[in-house]
Amino acid sequence: MATAQILVVDDEPDIRELLEMTLRRMDLQPASAEDLGHAHRLLEQQHFDLCLTDMRLPDGDGIDLVRHIQAHYPNTPVAVITAHGNMDSAINALKAGAFDFLSKPLELNNLRNIITHTLKLSAASHPGPAERRSRNTLLGESRAMRDIRGIISKLARSQAPVYIGGESGTGKELVARLIHQLGPRANAPFVPVNCGAIPNELMESEFFGHIKGSFTGAVKDKLGLFQAAQGGTLFLDEVAELPLLMQVKLLRAIQEKAVRPVGAESELPIDVRILSATHKDLVAMVNSGHFRQDLFYRINVINIHVPSLREHPEDIPVLTDHFLETLVQRQEGSSKPTLGADAREALVQYSYPGNVRELENILERALTLSEGGNISAQHLVLPTHTGQYHTDDTHKPLEDQLKNVERQSIVTALEQTKYNKTAAAKLLGISFRSLRYKLEKLGIK
Repeated sequence: MATAQILVVDDEPDIRELLEMTLRRMDLQPASAEDLGHAHRLLEQQHFDLCLTDMRLPDGDGIDLVRHIQAHYPNTPVAVITAHGNMDSAINALKAGAFDFLSKPLELNNLRNIITHTLKLSAASHPGPAERRSRNTLLGESRAMRDIRGIISKLARSQAPVYIGGESGTGKELVARLIHQLGPRANAPFVPVNCGAIPNELMESEFFGHIKGSFTGAVKDKLGLFQAAQGGTLFLDEVAELPLLMQVKLLRAIQEKAVRPVGAESELPIDVRILSATHKDLVAMVNSGHFRQDLFYRINVINIHVPSLREHPEDIPVLTDHFLETLVQRQEGSSKPTLGADAREALVQYSYPGNVRELENILERALTLSEGGNISAQHLVLPTHTGQYHTDDTHKPLEDQLKNVERQSIVTALEQTKYNKTAAAKLLGISFRSLRYKLEKLGIK
């Protein structure tokens, strides 16, 4: 296997020497340039597997070089070196297409991590095969779904933080997993966390870990979510639920690439890619003071919108067939049921406020009600425009009607919170104990 070629661009001889020495120790072959003009000439002469460039150069800046390489050598990733604390430059470089960034003074472990990930990227497949692989997971042949798969394959080739927006139930976590799986961190952990499901008093310990004896109940050292995701991806779902104090600490962890466990005296370096998502309007939350603007800019370097099911209804048939096949596979010995023409028409016409997740839940319910036989529109029990479900409650006793309304409210809350009972109870405005009692009383599993 040929030795990887690395282009180093920096006008400071000491920095160039440090980088060259580090690269040679990693059995890599460096070539150096002191300005943009020299870098352009070297790029014309040979292929490079990676470019490391300083932001400030005598005849321009690193972002100019990032754009030049993106335009003329798109398969060469670029990592930029910024002055300490200058996150604005780092974010601008990431937006321009840089793979990652390093801050001065250079931390050699971070440098080696970035080089390792970047060389994996250079050896990875091109966007075409990645898009084809994601087609088997993110289903649909509509223009909206083809576009989003193409975007995912491009985002997977970067280390920039990505903010995933979209309504509840659209598949934001699935998008995050694909970005991770198609990128150079695929063999490292993918750690999802629902920010709304962690009690405020435990949040710092959950994210950053703690050491034994740091507080009452800390009977042993504990790794936090950042440490658990080391080398991989940390997915912050429902990031809008983070309290302001935790937003400050998260911002520091992202900027410094380090965390301090509760009770520890020193920080630990971290190497994780941050992906985040929420169904809420973060811009509105920033304007109202409920979400920090500086954190918003850090996690929203690149954003992607996951379309609602209403935006690609032509994919409902293929999603329906996929979900039915998956549901039947879970029930050993069952055969795939026939879906009546009236049921297919009803599924296509419905508006899906709960999106793809609601479609799956509707089909699971229909499969149960049909007892594995032919599924008709009646088995779907689709909601009406008023939000009430089509049932034969009209002639039932009032108590039974109320139970059905209560049951549906609880099921909807559970679906919206991904079956987190604590969060569902909060959404319903009742205690966790009350919710548990109602689940047992109504026979909801």
